[in-house]
Amino acid sequence: MPISPYTLLTGTPSASGAAVPAGESPLGEAGLLAVPFSADHAPDVELPLPAEALLAHYEAKGEAGEVVEVPVANGDGVGRVLLYGVGDGSAGALRKAGAAAVRRGRGRSSVRVVLPEGPVAAFVEGALLATYTFRIGEPRATPAALVEFVGEGVEAEVTRGAVVAEAVSFARDLANTPASVKTPQWLAERAAERAEAAGGAVGVKVWDEHALREEGFGGILAVGQGSVSPPRLVQLSYSPEGATRHVVLVGKGITFDTGGLSLKPTDNMKFMKTDMAGAATVIAAVGALATLGARVRVTALVAAAENAFSGTAQRPSDVITQYGGRTVEVLNTDAEGRLVMADALAYADAELDPDAMVDVATLTGAISVALGKDVGAVFASDDALAAELTAAGTQAGERLWRMPLIEDYLPALDSGVADLANIEAGSTYGAGSITAALFLREFTGKRPWAHLDIAGVGRSTADEGYLSKGATGYGVRLLLDWLTGN
Repeated sequence: MPISPYTLLTGTPSASGAAVPAGESPLGEAGLLAVPFSADHAPDVELPLPAEALLAHYEAKGEAGEVVEVPVANGDGVGRVLLYGVGDGSAGALRKAGAAAVRRGRGRSSVRVVLPEGPVAAFVEGALLATYTFRIGEPRATPAALVEFVGEGVEAEVTRGAVVAEAVSFARDLANTPASVKTPQWLAERAAERAEAAGGAVGVKVWDEHALREEGFGGILAVGQGSVSPPRLVQLSYSPEGATRHVVLVGKGITFDTGGLSLKPTDNMKFMKTDMAGAATVIAAVGALATLGARVRVTALVAAAENAFSGTAQRPSDVITQYGGRTVEVLNTDAEGRLVMADALAYADAELDPDAMVDVATLTGAISVALGKDVGAVFASDDALAAELTAAGTQAGERLWRMPLIEDYLPALDSGVADLANIEAGSTYGAGSITAALFLREFTGKRPWAHLDIAGVGRSTADEGYLSKGATGYGVRLLLDWLTGN
């Protein structure tokens, strides 16, 4: 029986298994109901005019993201029915459809959404992420208060979508927070709170500047030495019973990047509060693993520092000693992310014995030139690992493109005074993203390793779909899909 939004209907099941209370309009208190349709199936809703005629009038084709708004009688007032297209019903299409339906309802106190058939979790992700906002001093309404899902037998899918959307929103919050608040210590505290919220499933360890010095984390210390806010290294550990595989995630946690003495131009610098987006991604992902029932052991390392401009900052031509003893000539202090991550990767190789390592970083502007703003880069030493991550990205709606590790470019890292240089001294090779990845590979101990360069996709300039202007939380969905085997 089709839903009748302009009459009182009882018994409509909600996503939690409850029914719309007797006597309540299916439009809900806000008078807004979203119902799916496709090119092959008319919406299952009674309207003042036949649905087919309305859709033909608007030339609606059922494409994902397409929304037709219809006024209907709602008690003594006028409500709205949103007919939203689901496209081909794939995960990507439903993610886009969910975002479009909920965005059209913005400004209302809530939206009641009839769930489509197909990958419901993806639809829920899109819908809830479309509600995301971030303003200093204003509490953000929880997505659950803004969107009510109506469906039957889909509780598990709705729950997964909600958990993933919450993790992405948490990552966005971390990255959007201004650097006047977001010191390395602040980021370490938020990581610890995320671990505590996992109900004991995630352990936490933090190295302060003294412990970093005692244990030889020279890269993190060198990058952070110009700031009044000292650096931190954070380890989050998720170890479920029966896990047979151990994965290490490493996140770049530069809480603000001036470029150091190799100072950035102002236009480039003003977005650098999000230069710790990789760290936000791994913190958020690990915090959601227990809820999603992941059966793989995961250790996350967050290398956090502020790359400041001061009289104590490291200088171009300085030589630093990374964790494990490798020396690096710092030819450009704005190539700092690889220095903090090299410490974390070397520590993981020496102390954690992982089966695979994956690092996530807003590492190079060059990758934006290569792939633009919609596709992330994956560099990998292992074909199987690269294939797994690429497939997970496709499923999660966070596309990856595999980039090459070109061995002929290794001389770009040569130094006359140290084991390595952090950038190429001249312009013989170019390919800044590739040489940066080659630098990181030097610290992975020949273990299966992948590097996700998210400099292009970690920030959005638009407020549309399930993206909001600012941090995107890119990588959270991808990693959760991969680590949970979904």
